[in-house]
Amino acid sequence: MKIVQIIFPRELLLLYLIAGFQCCASYSGQAQGKDSPQWGEKHTRNMVSGETGLPATFNIETGENVLWSASLGSHGYATPVISGGKVLIGANNADERDPRHKGDRGVLLCLNESDGNLCWQLVVPRIEGDRHNDWPMIGICSPPTVEENRVYVLTNRSEVLCLDLNGQADGNDGTFQGEGWYMAPSGEFPYEVTLKDADIIWMYDLKLELGLSPHDSPHASILIDGDFLYLNTCNGVNYKHLETTAINAPSLIALDKKTGRLVAKDNEHFGPRIFHSSWSSPAMGTVNGQKQVFFAGPDGIIYAFEALSHPASREQVQKFNKIWQFDCDPTAPKTNIHAYLNNRKEGPSISFGMPVFYENRIYVTVGGDIWWGKKDAWLKCIDATKKGNITDTGQIWSYALGQPSASTPAISNGLIYVTDCGKNLHCVDVENGNPYWTHKLQMDSWSSALVADKKVYVGSRGSDFWILEAGEKLKVLYSTKLDSPIHSTPVASNGVMYISTMNKLYAIKQ
Repeated sequence: MKIVQIIFPRELLLLYLIAGFQCCASYSGQAQGKDSPQWGEKHTRNMVSGETGLPATFNIETGENVLWSASLGSHGYATPVISGGKVLIGANNADERDPRHKGDRGVLLCLNESDGNLCWQLVVPRIEGDRHNDWPMIGICSPPTVEENRVYVLTNRSEVLCLDLNGQADGNDGTFQGEGWYMAPSGEFPYEVTLKDADIIWMYDLKLELGLSPHDSPHASILIDGDFLYLNTCNGVNYKHLETTAINAPSLIALDKKTGRLVAKDNEHFGPRIFHSSWSSPAMGTVNGQKQVFFAGPDGIIYAFEALSHPASREQVQKFNKIWQFDCDPTAPKTNIHAYLNNRKEGPSISFGMPVFYENRIYVTVGGDIWWGKKDAWLKCIDATKKGNITDTGQIWSYALGQPSASTPAISNGLIYVTDCGKNLHCVDVENGNPYWTHKLQMDSWSSALVADKKVYVGSRGSDFWILEAGEKLKVLYSTKLDSPIHSTPVASNGVMYISTMNKLYAIKQ
């Protein structure tokens, strides 16, 4: 057998070697990276991420480990989501990125994942009249949810919109063709639709269709399961904080994701028991083979409903079938609740953060209203396998927090991390609620911590951002001061950490 020797020119061999190294490096990054298309872990809502290789330090002044930053205007409260090469986040119109849009608006930005440049934006005029329905200058607070090339978001006008992730770049798709009218404030002619504008596929107006009354600013993270979109409606009290005017409106609904048609709503008559608003988004999990929707009601009670299973083509609106309910604060007042307004010692309880489903248990923060209620608050662990009214039998453990909390739990390796409005980050045992440590932040935190890459990432309204080692012993790895208060949860996606403040979104990469 004759052996043929192939001789490569030195330059060609070097090119092959370089290409091979680049291919391996690129593949390694793609294997680790993953989009983050909704707020929290899919369905369960757990504030964890499987991303690795995230930075342990960064410096916004020198640019160390800062991939890019983008302005959010002046009052950003939203958490970003990342999908399909795009980053989507709520903002306001303080920057007036488009000269046609002057003054106060709600805005959803779609940015290029690689450099933060604007792809397109959704511009939403304010609700006229009562500012408590749509608080001035507040950006769109709801984090969108993305599935394939569809973006689902609750706007500042309490509208559920389905958007094309590609914007107008691939044409004006869907049954909705009135983007020009939609962008224009009341009394103005429609605007010309450009490539920098959002492409609306369909719209469902909660105020118009359900007669609800939002309070301050809507905040809902839409949960997708099959053909259905589950979300809280953000129905709330009036401007005097003394009653719910939309007393018969639901707090939990499901829509057909293809058409926006109302498919189901709760039958709990929450109206008289809403102390502030319905701001907690639903979670989902499977218990004993049955898929369930978990909802922290505006009345301090956690509910489990049967998930929808039939095709979304049926015309009738269903009522959610309740499996169990658990009162997190059974001794709290249930009637005449608004008489306790500004009472810091006693009153009803409410949930702001989402319930987290983890190993047949529900973990949730609940307690007095941050602005108007009592200081008592707890992290609760509930048995999700029971049925009926499980207030007396469902609690596995309860951990007292120092102040009310808006945090969604982050559960990892047997530990739970939650923040509170007493400037604390708590670490407790997932099995029994026993505390391991607390860490003091600069100010109160209205956001949640994120666990990723064996680290805990968290910020506060004091503009301080912390990176701690995840574990039973308190160990601070790094802390820094950002440009403005932090109200949102950090997000890890495709090897990048995203941190949003009131003014800017930072993409941090090792």
